[in-house]
Amino acid sequence: MIGRRTFLKAGVGASLAGMVGAGASLGETIVPTPPVGKTLPTAAAVRTPPQLLRHRFGVNYTPSKNWWYCWNDWDAGSIARDLDAIKGLGLDHLRIQLIWPYFQPNPKFVSPVHLKRLGELMSLANERKLDVQVTVFTGGMSGFTFRPPFLVDRAEQDRFYSSERFWKAQEILVRELATLLKPLPNFLGFDLGNEINCTWHAPTKEGDAWMDKMLTLMERECPNLPHANGVDHQPWFYGSTFSPAKLVSRQQIVPLHCYVKFTEALNYGGVFDPACIRLIPAMAALARSYGQDGNKPIWVQEYGMSDEWMDIKKMPAFVEKATVAGIDEGVSWFTWWDSHDIDPKFEFPSLEYKLGLLTGDQKVKDVGRKFSELAKQYSGKAVKIPKRAVGKPPIPGDGKVVWKWMLNWIESNP
Repeated sequence: MIGRRTFLKAGVGASLAGMVGAGASLGETIVPTPPVGKTLPTAAAVRTPPQLLRHRFGVNYTPSKNWWYCWNDWDAGSIARDLDAIKGLGLDHLRIQLIWPYFQPNPKFVSPVHLKRLGELMSLANERKLDVQVTVFTGGMSGFTFRPPFLVDRAEQDRFYSSERFWKAQEILVRELATLLKPLPNFLGFDLGNEINCTWHAPTKEGDAWMDKMLTLMERECPNLPHANGVDHQPWFYGSTFSPAKLVSRQQIVPLHCYVKFTEALNYGGVFDPACIRLIPAMAALARSYGQDGNKPIWVQEYGMSDEWMDIKKMPAFVEKATVAGIDEGVSWFTWWDSHDIDPKFEFPSLEYKLGLLTGDQKVKDVGRKFSELAKQYSGKAVKIPKRAVGKPPIPGDGKVVWKWMLNWIESNP
């Protein structure tokens, strides 16, 4: 398996010099005290981009203790145990969620305490050679909405992508995060938000303009990283908030969320029928068609399976078939949703509780063992993209029309 430093410039040391300590004023940099017997790594001077055409396997991290409420009830020991279990699966990266109102409760203030906790998580991940993508404007996840206090009025919500006031607040958060994260060798880049199009909607012209402006800011603050916009399936199928062509052209690697339930693949057969097993390659082909770029790197940033959708005993077979289908179509990175099952003491939609590769007490589930096998078999290998004509894309707006295009592609490329 390719290690973290294969993707980042050799000799780049880990750095926590940007960590903002508790009690620091906004923008003040505090260098943390190293653990006894250790020295702080030197700051990274030059960074090379991650290799987008080598296979990687990772997980959307869900803390086993107190879910992402852990940002407010911090237990570094529990986080460390989670990351040990994830690394034990042979994975090399995490996607994590910042709950926006926790980190920025006021448009002109970013919490130093929460930044410090993020820095600690990054350090723990770095010790285990895990890269981390940081999802910034997480306003909704797992059935709950997390809008910052200054963005609750309905009329104002509708101006999320166009309001200069909101842009200034967003910019403050990104710059503070960049101060912390830029020097760290295991920072994999920003994701604009967790399926941000599901929380805030806009005409595609407005959404595209905001995406371009925000990615430009992130690229300027933290260059040479694949910053992303991890939308769900809706822009690809319905052209909502962000245009498919812009999503392809504006990103170094295109993140896709490929769930058999939410994309309605289950309407076209069972979980082992072509619409479900070949959902990943079909959506990859769809994205490449929208961008008219048959060699565009693709990242399956979210995929997973619920026991409400299929027999749990058959999940390992599903994950193997679906993942290998993506590999055969030249998909680069695979990030399962999610790492750990959610503690039933919390109230969530029922399907959310058992999506993990691991139980809450770190036991590896059968689906986790199979995903681990795939990671160990394919990680670091060169991506082989089939030589295919990309074809004319469908017009987004009618999901059934898009599905007809994908089913035709699946039939033509068995």
